[in-house]
Amino acid sequence: MRRTYDDLVREAATVSVAGWDFSWLDGRAGEERPSWGYSRLLGERMARARAALDIQTGGGELLAGLPTLPPVTVATESWPPNLRLAASRLRPRGARVVHDDEEPRLPFAGAAFDLVSSRHPVRTWWAEIARVLRPGGSYFSQQVGPWSGYELSEYFLGPHEGGHRDPARARAEAEAAGLEVVDLRSARLRMEFRDIGAVIYFLRKVIWIVPGFSVERFPDELRSLHERIETEGPFVAHSARFLIEARKPDGPAA
Repeated sequence: MRRTYDDLVREAATVSVAGWDFSWLDGRAGEERPSWGYSRLLGERMARARAALDIQTGGGELLAGLPTLPPVTVATESWPPNLRLAASRLRPRGARVVHDDEEPRLPFAGAAFDLVSSRHPVRTWWAEIARVLRPGGSYFSQQVGPWSGYELSEYFLGPHEGGHRDPARARAEAEAAGLEVVDLRSARLRMEFRDIGAVIYFLRKVIWIVPGFSVERFPDELRSLHERIETEGPFVAHSARFLIEARKPDGPAA
């Protein structure tokens, strides 16, 4: 039986969006994955590390799923619901979870970690990352690239600037902080939304696509998009991702 617009909206507007698990969208939305396999590559680096820090860990889903964690593993998170989820997942693995407000200064001593990681950080504080890395240590991150999800944000907000998450800028900022960029790759990936509930859930969870999104704010746009999907099929957008690895040169500890 086909679900009504009101049913789809009601469900998607009330389901929990805590954590960074998108399994609620299974069968309702899809997104291509970058070819490099961030989880696998991070797992390889974690297995070699002695002390690691994961910044903005979300609900700890990624770290908790890695085969091996270093003897010292610390994760930071700012949003209380995610903080609780991360703690429940990571403490049994021997990892410490620390509340952090995502602004400098990181609450750690200099040269404390030989690996710092972050998947989809809101912002990368390069000088702080360089400070907490040991000489010879690395920052490894998959980040949101320029114009990611632009078709979706344009639908709700109209034409706007969306190219500020530039890999070239990330390289320049890393180098300005004294790090050497040893890997930088980019990908543009197809996204499909197959019902309006999937759109609502995604925008509630990925809050930077349409800042300030709510069902109440965009009733006409949501109704129109629902009718478009019902008539024409999935709404297609494109995400952008880039992988960056930057190494702190060998030398005296900071």
